[in-house]
Amino acid sequence: MQQQREPKISLALYHLFKWSIVNPMLRAYFRGHIYGAENMPTSGPVLVVANHASDFDPPIVSSCVRRPVAYMTKQELFKVPVLAPAIRAYGAYPVQRGGSARGAIRAALEQLDQGWAVGVFLQGTRTPDGRIPDPKLGAAMIAAKAQVPLVPVSLWGTHRILPRGAVFPKPLPVTVRIGQPITPPSSSKDKAELTAVTQYCCDRIHAMHDLAR
Repeated sequence: MQQQREPKISLALYHLFKWSIVNPMLRAYFRGHIYGAENMPTSGPVLVVANHASDFDPPIVSSCVRRPVAYMTKQELFKVPVLAPAIRAYGAYPVQRGGSARGAIRAALEQLDQGWAVGVFLQGTRTPDGRIPDPKLGAAMIAAKAQVPLVPVSLWGTHRILPRGAVFPKPLPVTVRIGQPITPPSSSKDKAELTAVTQYCCDRIHAMHDLAR
C-alpha cells in the first residue's frame, strides 16, 4: 500500500538541516527569492523535476518545496559507516554508477511508494548555464509507472555561486520558482507521450528560468 508521507525520522532530520543550515544560507547569504511554494503538494508521492547547475541544487530544492526530496546517490557513499544511515534517513537512495536505467527507475519507484517526493534533474547532469538542452525521459517514465504528478522547479543563479576553481561559494542572488503540478503520462511505453510530457516540463522550467530574478 502506497504511503502518503516519508518516515517521521526523515522529516525530523529534514527540518533540522533546513532551519539550521540551508534556509539561513539561502535567505541571508544567497539572498534567495522563492516563488510558487504553494504549488507543491504537501503529502503523497510526487516527482520534482528541475534544471541543474550546482551541487547546491538538491538541498536548495528540498528547502524551497517545504518537504524532503529524495535523490539518487552513488552507491559508494552507502558503504561509509556513519554517513550511510544519515543520508538514507534524509532520503538518499543508492544507484550503482554505470548501472542500468532500469535499476535507477526501480529505486525511485520504491521511494515514491514510501511516500517520498523524489527529485530528478531533467538533464541528468549539471549544465554550465542552468538550461536543459537535452532532457532525458527518465522522469516522465517514472511518473507514468507510479502515476504521480510532476512538479517543475526552476533554479536561477546557482550556476554562478561556485565557479570552477573557487573554494567558497560566492554570495550571489538565487531565485527558485515552483510551477503547478503536471499530469503524468498515461503509459510508460508510449515514447511519443513520454517525450511530449518531458518537453512540456522542460518548457515550463525554461519559462520560469527566463523570468530571472
